[in-house]
Amino acid sequence: MGWGSGSSSPSSTDMAPSYEKGLRMNPWGKVVAVNISARKGTRKKNVGSSRLVPGLGLKDDAHAAPGNRQVSLLAQESIDKMVRLGLKVGPGDFAENITTRGLDLLSLPLGTRFRIGEETLLEVTQIGKVCHTRCAIYYQAGDCVMPKEGIFAQVLEGGEIQVGDEVRVLGGNSDHQ
Repeated sequence: MGWGSGSSSPSSTDMAPSYEKGLRMNPWGKVVAVNISARKGTRKKNVGSSRLVPGLGLKDDAHAAPGNRQVSLLAQESIDKMVRLGLKVGPGDFAENITTRGLDLLSLPLGTRFRIGEETLLEVTQIGKVCHTRCAIYYQAGDCVMPKEGIFAQVLEGGEIQVGDEVRVLGGNSDHQ
């Protein structure tokens, strides 16, 4: 099925994740925020654009390091759920590096490769995370959707990314598009 309106372009009411509306979404979305922080365990700030560094993550972010959690992504639709519950939160408040809209991140299996903009290539390495303690984000926001609805990726090909870039799903790790 694609977007609920049947058009090739989604409206804002059609952008809820498929687990909320029962829709199968197109394999693309948009970047709505590029977020970094100087320290771990704090909210991140939308800087509008930055560079993804292969094997590390987002330039100048405290979480940039080798490993399978180089970059974190969270859907704006997940943040919107928290807003509807009365929390005053926005992009970066759950410490995600990249906030997206229009792509059901939770439907992406491990190993899925995707591009942000024209230059970068990332691969999904983890869905959700275990929070062993309640960090500053939990106390500041009152809850945290990142452990349940965030995903993590490694940077295979780096480059500049910015708000408004398209996020395009390519497929599994054998896909070299």
